[in-house]
Amino acid sequence: MFLTKQQLTMVRTLGVAVVATVGLSACATYDDEFAGINSRLDQLDTRVQSAAQSAESANQSAQQANQRLDQMESRVQQLEGAPRRTPRG
Repeated sequence: MFLTKQQLTMVRTLGVAVVATVGLSACATYDDEFAGINSRLDQLDTRVQSAAQSAESANQSAQQANQRLDQMESRVQQLEGAPRRTPRG
């Protein structure tokens, strides 16, 4: 049984349609997976931003503590350099 030119064209068209349908349906199944991945990425982004803000806050606190230590150190050096008082008694 030989296929005519019209039948051959029809078979090719049908084959292309089947391949296209399978390809598009496979892409549609990934939409849910992409949505889940995007949701997880959004959660991670929120966590990273929160951690960055916490780190910035800790950095500012550490700088303030260092400034207070520097002030205390200069005061301690002044006290250590002052002449000693003699005890009464």
